Amino acid sequence: MKLAVVGGGSTYTPELIDGFARLRDSLPIEELVLVDPAADRLDLVGGLARRIFAKQGHPGRIVTTSDVDAGVADADAVLLQLRVGGQAARQQDETWPLECGCVGQETTGAGGLAKALRTVPVVLDIAERVRRTNPDAWIIDFTNPVGIVTRALLQAGHKAVGLCNVAIGFQRKFAKLLDVAPGEVHLDHVGLNHLTWETGVRLGGPGGTDVLPRLLAEHGDAVAADLRMPREIVDRLGVVPSYYLRYFYQHDAVVEELRTKPSRAAEVAAMEQELLRMYGDPALDEKPELLAKRGGAFYSEAAVDLAASLLGNGGSPYQVVNTRNNGTLPFLPDDAVIEVQATVDRKGAQPLAVPKPDPLYAGLIAHVTGYEDLALDAALRGGRDRVFKALLAHPLVGQYTYAERLTDSLVAHNREHLAWA
Repeated sequence: MKLAVVGGGSTYTPELIDGFARLRDSLPIEELVLVDPAADRLDLVGGLARRIFAKQGHPGRIVTTSDVDAGVADADAVLLQLRVGGQAARQQDETWPLECGCVGQETTGAGGLAKALRTVPVVLDIAERVRRTNPDAWIIDFTNPVGIVTRALLQAGHKAVGLCNVAIGFQRKFAKLLDVAPGEVHLDHVGLNHLTWETGVRLGGPGGTDVLPRLLAEHGDAVAADLRMPREIVDRLGVVPSYYLRYFYQHDAVVEELRTKPSRAAEVAAMEQELLRMYGDPALDEKPELLAKRGGAFYSEAAVDLAASLLGNGGSPYQVVNTRNNGTLPFLPDDAVIEVQATVDRKGAQPLAVPKPDPLYAGLIAHVTGYEDLALDAALRGGRDRVFKALLAHPLVGQYTYAERLTDSLVAHNREHLAWA
C-alpha cells in the first residue's frame, strides 16, 4: 500500500506518522511519500518520520519529494494538509478583519474566505494531477476550510472525503469523562465543518442510550471550559456546540479578546520554529510533547480510520466525515457538503439518517451553506464582486459597509495568491 501526504513538510506530520506507526495493522503502509515544496522543512520532518517508524518497528519506506506528480503516482490514497501562504498568510487572516470589528480567524468569517480563495485553486490543481496519474486514488482532505475545499473536489468529480478532528476530539474527551472506551461513544454530530453540534452522546452505537443529559449534568463545567464558553450557554442549549460556535454566539466578546492578545498565528509560528529545531535533532525519535499544543489532536487516529475504511482494510463502522448531503439535511441542496456520522467503505461515505435539527441550528446551517455557495463561486471564478457577495452573506459580516471594507482588505493582503487580482 502506498500513501502520499501533500503538505508533508508540515509540523503536524509527526502526529500523523506516529498514528501510522502505532496503527499499522489497520493501515499496512509499504511506502509513504511526503510531498512539499519547502525542501528544508521536508528534510527535517522526513528525518524524524523515518526515526519514528524505525523506533516503532514499522517496515514501511518513507520517501520525500517536492515533485507532486511523482509523489502521488500509484498512491492508493492522497492526504491533503496544505497551508497556502504559510503562517504569514494566517497572521493576516487573523488581524485585518479586526479593523472592521469582525472576528479574525483562519477558517470562518472574512479570514476563512481569504483562506478558501487561496486554497481551492491549488487543491484542485493537485487533485487533477492525482486523477491523471492514478484516477482510482482516494483524496482525504484535512485542508481548511474543509467543507468548502471538499465541496470543490466533489463538484469537480474527484473521489474525496473531508476530515476534521473536532468530532474525534469530543469522542475522546467524553469517553474520558464517562469512564468508557472511546469506541463505546457514538456522537449525534450534525452541521457543517466548524459549525457543528453534538445533539446526542450515545453508548454502544447509533441506537444506544443517549447520555448527553447526564454528561452535562455531571461534567458541564469541564465541557464548557473546554469550549471556552460560559456553562449557561451549554445548559440552555442542551447540546454541545463546537468550539467554533463561540465566534457566532459570543462574537463581540471574542473580537475584544482577540484585540488584546497575540494572534494564534503568532503563537503557532513561534511554536513551529521550536518544533523544527527539535525535529533536526538526530536523537529525537518520537513526536515531542510540544506538538500537542500545535493543534490537530487525534488527527492521526481519524486519518488512519478513514483511510483504512476507504481502502477496504476495516476501520470503524461509523465515522464523522465531510461528504455530500444527498438529502440527509432536506433543507440544504444535495451537493452541499455536511459533517455528520457516516458509514465508510471502498465506495465512499454514506451519511447516516439525521433527525431534523432544531430551527436554532438549521437556520445557521442554511445561512452558512449559502455563504459557502458564494465563497466557492468566488474561489473558482474570482472577481471583487463575488468576494463582496460572499462576505455580505456571511453571518459574521452581514453589513454592506463592512463587506466593502473587508473586500478591499482581503484583496490587498492576498493579491499574490489570487490570479485574477
